[in-house]
Amino acid sequence: MAASVRVAGIVRTDVAQRLSLFISLFAAFLLFGDSFSIARLGCFLVGFAAILCSIPWQKRTANRTVLSNAWVYLICVFIGFGAIDILFKKVAAFTAVPYTTSLFFIYALSFTIAIVSLLIKVFTGKSRIRWHHLTFGLVLGVANFGNILFYLKAHKALSSSPSLVFSAMNIGVITLGAVVGLVVFNERLSKLNKIGLGLAIISIVMIAMVNLKNW
Repeated sequence: MAASVRVAGIVRTDVAQRLSLFISLFAAFLLFGDSFSIARLGCFLVGFAAILCSIPWQKRTANRTVLSNAWVYLICVFIGFGAIDILFKKVAAFTAVPYTTSLFFIYALSFTIAIVSLLIKVFTGKSRIRWHHLTFGLVLGVANFGNILFYLKAHKALSSSPSLVFSAMNIGVITLGAVVGLVVFNERLSKLNKIGLGLAIISIVMIAMVNLKNW
């Protein structure tokens, strides 16, 4: 994702990440046996409309020029985030090992890879360890761990409706991100972004209703 931001820019990478929901939804119906209904289709259509409206189409990318091979990185982000969602669902559905134990090993492996990568950069002079970065990383890590933990709990609780979990997760991130940006960072939302925020809230309410009514 970081490489995609450098090569293709923030906006294009953001679009690729958000549209990876397509992969998650296809997997929900093809791999996990989720049931299809008109009510759920309505949730997904409103949700995708919210995603498209929330994209900052008018903002420039982080790069002045987009490299010709940028599409490779964007495809990797699109497929990668979709695959991550599917694998988390598989972890939650795996009964031989508790998902909390699996999550511990996932983070232990991630930590090991990150430390090795950081040490290589430090010893080759490409980076330096800064203590305030470690503090920010710790806060981010705790938030990320909590996010994934409750994501797995949601898949456990709604094991027969993975499409609803995938949608609620992605659309919820958009909604909360927009609200935080508006309230905390005083970001300006375009009319299209405001429509997207409203559609996202409507979609989440629809998903909750579909789950409660089992439509």
